[in-house]
Amino acid sequence: MPSSEQPSSKTPSSSTASNTPSSTPAAAPTPAAPTPGESPELIWLRPERTGRGPRPAHSRASIAAAAIAVADAEGMDAVSMRRVAAVLGAGTMSLYNYVPKKEHLLDLMLDAVAGEYDYSGLTPTGDCRADLRGLAHEQLAALRRHPWVPALVIARPGIGPNALRYTEHFLAVTEPSGLNGTARLEALALLTGFVCQFAQYERTAAAGAKWQADLAGYLGRAAASGEFPHLAAAFATAGPAADSPDVVFDRSLDRVITAALAPVGAA
Repeated sequence: MPSSEQPSSKTPSSSTASNTPSSTPAAAPTPAAPTPGESPELIWLRPERTGRGPRPAHSRASIAAAAIAVADAEGMDAVSMRRVAAVLGAGTMSLYNYVPKKEHLLDLMLDAVAGEYDYSGLTPTGDCRADLRGLAHEQLAALRRHPWVPALVIARPGIGPNALRYTEHFLAVTEPSGLNGTARLEALALLTGFVCQFAQYERTAAAGAKWQADLAGYLGRAAASGEFPHLAAAFATAGPAADSPDVVFDRSLDRVITAALAPVGAA
């Protein structure tokens, strides 16, 4: 899945981003080739198979699917090369021929989830706000199916083939905004971070009524203490708290989209 991390401040154009594309865009940097004899750190730079020898018994897709099944059923703590190998009926060491280390397995899992996105009803319409709402809902649906994803997305950038397809679609959707490439990539990170945070909180809140009751009581006492007058005022003017998670998501999403599409430097 796409990363929620902001693009590096060392990007040449990041300090001078404007709300119009540059008339002379800089050429995209050429990825550095691995040092001869050194294994690429990114699994995406490694060929899945060399073409020599017998047909492999497994594939990256099947290994990722097995790992996702474990994570969905038992949580990320249960995911290990040994556990995935057991699901596949393979020897643990044999999996390292396909996935050299666990970090690569996590990358494959995230990208497999990104591959679940259905773009059939998300063709860019020219209405950036509406198109971004559709993308955000597609992403939230995937995170609800796989509740372990948000924490992993925040910790690891998603740059596999399916994540790149999502990024390409996002950039196509936001092209009419007039924002330059840096601003649109930052908007992607902003929206992805919001959706991940919402899904994470939603999962925590659903963990039990006791947690929610304790939280409400704690915040109520804090507001009544007089130590937090602005918090007390916010609670006093708040509307009823009966809105469904989907209503809260849409309301918050509209605010985030407004911020994401604002011209750089706008008040």
